[in-house]
Amino acid sequence: MAYHELIKNFSRIRSYLRSFYVYGFRHRSEFTQKSARSYDNERRRVESWLGDYMSFGNDEDGRRVFLSVDSRAIPENPLYRAFRTKSFTDLDITLHFYILDILKSAGGVSITGMMDELTDRLSEFESDDLPDESTVRKKLREYAALGLITMEKRGRERFYVLSEDHADLSTWDACTAFFSEAAPLGVIGSFVQDRLPERFVSFRFKHHYILNALDSEILLELFLAIGEHRLVTFTSGKQRITVLPLKVYIGTQTGRQYLLAWSLRRERFSFFRADLIENVKPGEVTGYPPDLKSLMDDFCSHSWGVTGNGDSRLEHIEMTVYVGPDDSYIIERLEREKRCGIVEELDSTHWRFSADVYDALEMLPWLRTFTGRVTDLRCTDGRVISRFWKDLEDLATVYGGENDAVS
Repeated sequence: MAYHELIKNFSRIRSYLRSFYVYGFRHRSEFTQKSARSYDNERRRVESWLGDYMSFGNDEDGRRVFLSVDSRAIPENPLYRAFRTKSFTDLDITLHFYILDILKSAGGVSITGMMDELTDRLSEFESDDLPDESTVRKKLREYAALGLITMEKRGRERFYVLSEDHADLSTWDACTAFFSEAAPLGVIGSFVQDRLPERFVSFRFKHHYILNALDSEILLELFLAIGEHRLVTFTSGKQRITVLPLKVYIGTQTGRQYLLAWSLRRERFSFFRADLIENVKPGEVTGYPPDLKSLMDDFCSHSWGVTGNGDSRLEHIEMTVYVGPDDSYIIERLEREKRCGIVEELDSTHWRFSADVYDALEMLPWLRTFTGRVTDLRCTDGRVISRFWKDLEDLATVYGGENDAVS
């Protein structure tokens, strides 16, 4: 066959999908990881999953392929299909069905009983490829970690018992459908939906951040490390970084995911884009330094977005907006979106927002949403003020009007 549809290492296909199909910036001639033939094999593999969502364009450098998705027309993330193509060995699939079938027909099986039963069943086939005991033990430990089976001590022997399933998945159809499209690790909800008689397809999302699906394996490793207070080492760009992961933030405007972590060596906080993190390796369990929680609370109380590391000087910003008698929704917006800021009423028609942040420049997109209502803007970083009013001047020039608000 021309290519093998199943994949063993998802990180390679993650990088390929992002570079060629998500951003759509690269051409066949720019594929430098292997040969051009490898590019064609990868392209055909992706087409087998996402053919309905692929588009093509031509420019002076040649043909480009990219994903084109209308979020109003799709009930679920098509990128989850890539996770259903992980490769496995013949022995993996053989042991999977035989082990579960043996455990289902018995109240509990020791490793000796399991090996005897496997030998009896597999000996009926003309094959010498029988699993050894260490392989079976490893598979049983893997299933125990997944919760598929439980291990019980009976006398001096350990017995393996199939876990009982009391979940009625049909009552979770709407919940899992929403989770799969709106939450980190939504691929889990997508796999749960595979077990339902019918998929719940009633949801549509105005802002559907499907690209987060490609970061699912990375986020899983990070969440496990956060829960265990474990160090992780990963690659970001050309750097190899070791940190203690603390939180995962999701941008409200772009849906992009960021890791907030603490560097024990530098003793500072840093943010890392999840889509640029690769090769996550868990390290030792360290526990949190005694004062880390208070340090993190203080750091987060001055973080508007994902800029700053705790060593930067705080910048103070104040914005006064006009609120008419029928404009109570503006007050509601300020209260809802203030994040680490404070909202105060100055008089019957004016309200003030103030905050102390590490980087006031990253607030500009939000400040601009109050254009036409800003009566006063002050900041210890003069670049914020000049940039805000300069943008208004440019806007007035483009539309041929006069900007009376510029001070």
